[in-house]
Amino acid sequence: MARIAVVGTGGWGKNHVRVLNELQCLAAVCDVDMERAGAFSKKYRVPAYPSLEEMLKRERLDGITICTPATTHFQVATKALAAGLHTFVEKPLSTTLKDGETLIDAAKKADKILTVGFIERFNPPITALRQMISEKKLGDLILLEFHRENRRGAGISDVGIVHDASVHDIDTACWLFGGVPKVVYSRVGSMRDPPEHEDFATILLGFSGQRTAFLVTNWITPHRVRTLSAVFSGGVVDVDFVTQQTSIHEGDATTIPTRPVQEPLTLELKEFVSAIDEGRQPLVTGKDGLNVLRVAEAVLASSASGAPIYLG
Repeated sequence: MARIAVVGTGGWGKNHVRVLNELQCLAAVCDVDMERAGAFSKKYRVPAYPSLEEMLKRERLDGITICTPATTHFQVATKALAAGLHTFVEKPLSTTLKDGETLIDAAKKADKILTVGFIERFNPPITALRQMISEKKLGDLILLEFHRENRRGAGISDVGIVHDASVHDIDTACWLFGGVPKVVYSRVGSMRDPPEHEDFATILLGFSGQRTAFLVTNWITPHRVRTLSAVFSGGVVDVDFVTQQTSIHEGDATTIPTRPVQEPLTLELKEFVSAIDEGRQPLVTGKDGLNVLRVAEAVLASSASGAPIYLG
């Protein structure tokens, strides 16, 4: 089994630590907060390090997962790839297109995996929905409507909602439609003064063939909302990302399939480990991460200009 280290053990990183330990792949943890890293070291009986450089010097690793703040992703991933490690970067891949392109080139040069944490691809109802789309069980997919709403996470301060939360639904829309949008139109804003980063976004993505995705994301709604409505020519499918419940509306009938609840992060990290062990590309590639970055930048540019951005 691959030996994987986790860099950044707070926030979402602690879940990477737990899941990789369950998969028997956890080899080390790294965090500038050594009290926190030490607690995981003691709990899971793996070495803990305060710096990436020290860990890379002392440990024999196959891969790394990066769960540090978004603005550090490029720096940490660059060092990991230079050290010859397969690299999993939590979303976003980076905070600029230029840095994302540099990381893809570095991964190609090192002949190592570069993947991004777009966890919703591994959410069982989304996997099932994609299968329904490919089989055309309800006809052609026309419209996707996403709602991702909640209070801002305590540890999010270096990027706005578009790069932190909207990227999940941008990637899911691209994956379900099987391509990237041709046009982006958006309005984003902030309720804070001064408005350091945006905390709400309404995004319209126009894909080929009149297919459309509508995304609503905010850090204002007091309760957690994670939903998707997929409108087909022959019906509608409603998905709740949190409960993993799917409702299929066709004619006057509504069907609610039953399936076992599975943790998406476990499925996601299993895929990363399997790709390493099997010497293949993972479901999510660095190019996917770059495509999402391109759309995210277009979202911000569209809102700033008040005009649609055409991506070709």
